[in-house]
Amino acid sequence: MMEKTSVNEGLYNEQINAILNGELFEKSKPWIQQYNKLMAYYRCAIMEIETKFNVLNEEFSLRYDRNPISSIKTRLKNPMSIKEKLEKNDLPFSVDAIKENLHDVAGVRVICSFPEDVYMLAEALLKQDDITLVERKDYIKNPKPNGYRSLHLIVTVPIFLAREKRMMKVEIQLRTIAMDFWASLEHQLRYKKEFAFTEEMAKELQYCADLSAELDGRMDALRNLAQIDVEAVSDAERQ
Repeated sequence: MMEKTSVNEGLYNEQINAILNGELFEKSKPWIQQYNKLMAYYRCAIMEIETKFNVLNEEFSLRYDRNPISSIKTRLKNPMSIKEKLEKNDLPFSVDAIKENLHDVAGVRVICSFPEDVYMLAEALLKQDDITLVERKDYIKNPKPNGYRSLHLIVTVPIFLAREKRMMKVEIQLRTIAMDFWASLEHQLRYKKEFAFTEEMAKELQYCADLSAELDGRMDALRNLAQIDVEAVSDAERQ
């Protein structure tokens, strides 16, 4: 069963109100309408990408009698995070700046059972003629210094509205269950305000990342052995 994180749409207007308070908020209503429309487009793009992965998962299930996808999580970047990222790059908090400069407003995270599934799904998605690859970063083959591993893709996907088609950018992260567990733990430890993140903790997390990578490698090897046995049985039955 796939899991999906819900998008709390009511949070967005609350955060916009916090950014643009009082009288300024009233004067900015036309801008807010444009912002909300853009966020709706990003939500549509998320749905398009999520549907594509659901279809691939269903096809793989029918063909090989197993599901490569453990879960799919989605998120829309909140206004505060968008504002902070724009300010970090000396950009205005505007609809045009968001469209032209931010690639990760819409996010889809695909959690797979095995590392080979990560690359299989990425290849299958990128072969689709309505998907255009903008950027690819492979942190599985080239992990970050802290041990983080994941395959990142920035793609454009069309959304079809009543009177037009729009190309929207979506950030896709593909990782295994082990990679996702490590990343969640690392985020909790590094950004918890109740205690300081120490160098000793960083080293221990790096060690855990190495163990996680070894586990993924062993699981991939077991999957390959099982696949060889299945193929051998099928060949024998056909003879």
